[in-house]
Amino acid sequence: MIVIKARGHPNIKATHKTTIEITKDSYLTGRGDCILGINADKGLRDLKEFLNQNKKRRIQVDLMVENLVENIKGYLDPRLTFLDENDIVIRKSSYVCDRTLMIQADKSAAEINRKIVRKLKEGGKMILKISVI
Repeated sequence: MIVIKARGHPNIKATHKTTIEITKDSYLTGRGDCILGINADKGLRDLKEFLNQNKKRRIQVDLMVENLVENIKGYLDPRLTFLDENDIVIRKSSYVCDRTLMIQADKSAAEINRKIVRKLKEGGKMILKISVI
């Protein structure tokens, strides 16, 4: 299991219908409608060794804010490179790029519990736990 820490921001919208993003960036513009967390302590490249050991596997991301938890399930894919140093993107589609953590996810930013989104808009702290299932 891998643990990532991030925090929310007042500009979080969580309205994107196909992706979720966590970034190491310390700011968020109003255009980032898929971003749920900023100031992440890890980028995708930091997870590469763990993820490469588990290609072709199903994974789960537990997104925790205070006492609220959202589970997101999807798949790793042999085409994934895990090279981006800054961002982690979860996709409902099968699109693959250097920023992609998982494909065929069962949730997007728009489907995240609105209580969690509200807490993130208030700057709440987020913990992501990534595990192979």
